[in-house]
Amino acid sequence: MKWRLRIMMLFEFAIWGAWYVTVGTWLGQTLHFSGKEIGAIAGTTAIGAMISPLFVGLIADRLFDTRRVLALLHIVGAVLLVVAAQQRSFPLLYVALLAYSLCYMPTLALTTSLAMRHIHDPQEEFGAIRVFGSIGWIVVGLIVGAWGVEATASPLHLAAGLSLAMAVYCLTLPPTPPLARDKRFEIRHVLPLESLHLLRDRSMAVFALASFLICIPLQFYYAFTNLFLNDIGVVNAAGKMTGGQMSEILCMLLIPWFFRRLGVKYMLAVGMLAWVVRYAMFAFGGTGELMWMLWLGIILHGICFDFFFVVGQIYIDREAPSALRAATQGLITFLTYGLGMFVGSWLSGVVVDTYTRTNAQGGVAYDWHGIWLIAGACAAVVLVLFVLLFKDRKAPLIPRENRS
Repeated sequence: MKWRLRIMMLFEFAIWGAWYVTVGTWLGQTLHFSGKEIGAIAGTTAIGAMISPLFVGLIADRLFDTRRVLALLHIVGAVLLVVAAQQRSFPLLYVALLAYSLCYMPTLALTTSLAMRHIHDPQEEFGAIRVFGSIGWIVVGLIVGAWGVEATASPLHLAAGLSLAMAVYCLTLPPTPPLARDKRFEIRHVLPLESLHLLRDRSMAVFALASFLICIPLQFYYAFTNLFLNDIGVVNAAGKMTGGQMSEILCMLLIPWFFRRLGVKYMLAVGMLAWVVRYAMFAFGGTGELMWMLWLGIILHGICFDFFFVVGQIYIDREAPSALRAATQGLITFLTYGLGMFVGSWLSGVVVDTYTRTNAQGGVAYDWHGIWLIAGACAAVVLVLFVLLFKDRKAPLIPRENRS
């Protein structure tokens, strides 16, 4: 069963990694979209993340078998990816990828819930299953990079093929019927409104605000790094970017060791500091002798992601009462992958357009130095505010209800 679930995770994240990393390069270099347009398309997944809890709570929890919902969403998603690959105008491409994101983003929660239902001890077993999602992202990134199709629509076709394969594979998974079929539906079951009162606690409120704000500069990386690397002449940029997922796996293993030495506050701070350093490396790095700076910026992804987002999930699990943990995790997911990245998509596009000029040949020239400095400055402001305002208890983290 565990290996079946690992393969499911591998497919799930390979689909996302196949197209999302390189779509900015296709839009910028081939279709000549503006920074705002590239940012808006990158932000379609954020809109999907904001809406997906409603869908998952109503459809999968109460009406249909999870595996069939997954299969249907991935079949429709495969069709929409093929449609998107044919588009050359911003409005039509945006609508196609927005519709796709509304299909795909719910599957992230659905695959997690399905895996949790079919293992005995999620706390001990889920990590070894979820890590195959990172492996899938790495493998497909290496394939796209070696294929040399980053500035084409081919990654969308690859993602469509993987989505179709995932749909078929989902039907081979064990039955996972809805658990709340006979319960009356209430809006509080899908909206994390109950967890809002936890924000009365200063540290939780500061953490929630920092989570939202740090995702704004984060979207600069997701939307524009591949375009940046290709624009300055880095060979096999998509393949090199998988170094970030490789470091993510290593950092995941090191989290317990750092927890004992740094605690929550300073692990979160180090995660945000890594974003500042990463953007500084991108601003001052380049090909040739300065390539090491680009490599460092890429490899820092493990610290950037794990030390803030994974540690943040642990912090919520320890601080929130057991009855509100799932709702609070949903609230933070809405603030980060939803609202934060949506705002970041808009702002990153505005900044890129501001630092873009038309050259003598009629093409565009990006001032990447200025773009990355703006992103780094945004991350630095969030870091300073967090360190000054967040108060962490010195004692080891234990659930609030067990504290004396």
